Amino acid sequence: MKKETTKKVKKPSFIEKVGSKIPDPVLIFIGLYVIVMVITGIFGGTVFETVGQDGSAVPYEIKNMFTSENIRWIFDNALLTNWLGYAGGILGTILIVMFGIGIAEESGMLSALIRKLGGNISERFLPYLLVFLGILSNIASDAGYLILIPLAGLLYLGIKKNPLIGMFAAFAGVSAGFSANIIPATVIDVIVGRNAQGFAEAQNVPFVSYLGKDLNPFTMDYYFILASTFVLVFLGGFITNHWVRPRFEKMTYTVPADINVAEYGVSKEERRALRFAGLGFLIAAAIDLFLAFGPLKSFVDESGSTVTPFLDNIILLITFIFFLSGLFYGIAIKKFKNSGDVIAALSKQIGSMGYVIVLTFFCYNFLALLTYTNLGTYITYLGASALESLGLAKSPTLLILGFIIVTAVINLFVGGLTSKWMLLGPIFVPMLYQANPNMTPDVVAAAYRLADSSTNIITPLMTYAGVILLYVKKYKEDFTVGNLISAMLPYSICFLVSWTLLLLGFIAFGIPLGF
Repeated sequence: MKKETTKKVKKPSFIEKVGSKIPDPVLIFIGLYVIVMVITGIFGGTVFETVGQDGSAVPYEIKNMFTSENIRWIFDNALLTNWLGYAGGILGTILIVMFGIGIAEESGMLSALIRKLGGNISERFLPYLLVFLGILSNIASDAGYLILIPLAGLLYLGIKKNPLIGMFAAFAGVSAGFSANIIPATVIDVIVGRNAQGFAEAQNVPFVSYLGKDLNPFTMDYYFILASTFVLVFLGGFITNHWVRPRFEKMTYTVPADINVAEYGVSKEERRALRFAGLGFLIAAAIDLFLAFGPLKSFVDESGSTVTPFLDNIILLITFIFFLSGLFYGIAIKKFKNSGDVIAALSKQIGSMGYVIVLTFFCYNFLALLTYTNLGTYITYLGASALESLGLAKSPTLLILGFIIVTAVINLFVGGLTSKWMLLGPIFVPMLYQANPNMTPDVVAAAYRLADSSTNIITPLMTYAGVILLYVKKYKEDFTVGNLISAMLPYSICFLVSWTLLLLGFIAFGIPLGF
């Protein structure tokens, strides 16, 4: 079924024209793989050094991938390690989420729920809510990418609006607002803060704020991150309403055959089935709570580290909630009459993931190659060296701006907040402090986090870029990676500029970044 608009379609922008020339992400990763291979053949054996956590020099060497040993590495690791095992088996996580989403969607629960919610939420305030939920979802690992973004599309579809608008708002919150949150001591806070403390202490940099107060590594940027949440929610909602919606509400889109929105209202039978779905939700939530405070509760292991089994498995547990809720709805609405119907629904969703399987094979093998050859490290090393050579020691403002720009640009080519922080942190935490004592660990960490987040949504090298494109193609088959970058660019630029000004404002007015 086609959703047509009567308004005149706006001509493609310059960015869209350029972006339309960008090949499919699969071809991009194949090309990048070949380029990296050629580069290693030319520069293989090049040695460089970065600063380690203890302050000592850590040597790296670019590996020549045309040696027999490294060619064997390509074939030995292409399937299990570099593809199926990449990032702890992220492909399996993506597929398993489709079990829960598949049941919830195939049962008709999502369509009914979205139509019900759509009648009670103002379209004007909806994008603000989606951006906020996107930011908040970051406490649940990758749940925002895999669950919230497709649901945001369904929510807009339910109110008879272009689903791409909702997906873009949610994507901005989840990815460009990755480092913001209202909850203190998140996993990101722990990773960045604890390592910042190590980087500082290793080179005798005082672990104090720019105001001279002792820092808690887990909350040293909390006030800034909290304020960032409200700023980004406002900006994200405003951009959606005043920039994205006017552009995309004129665009035609396809409503998948398995989603029926011809009748916007919710029937008596659907309302009854939704109550059964609510029962399934409560049962699933109760089981998850039992696990959270029982077998999967946090504990301290023999090494003194805190282990969090519940948070580590949050994707699977959320999927279980969707699965049981959808199952109860499907049974109540008589969509699932036997186990065969349930299995068919699961199979249908997994079958739709063919593009993701193809994409991730080339994407993850490229990213693994970038790491194995040390070219990813070398890119970071070059960026850090360039910033250091600029001689900006007299101005903390220029130091912050330079560091933010370098980090934001590097993020376009090298993903992973933790990996970049482990490379940039040991260099910049001590270096910027030695250049200017106002560049304390909390300032450097805050600058890193905002820069690392803001450009996530405009790079095809982001781990979930292909997955997001797949979600969008469900409604707009001819949508390209260039179109996606064009749509998300206003969010990225506005977030980066405003977030930077917020940090500079905190410092200019002497407001503590955290506690």
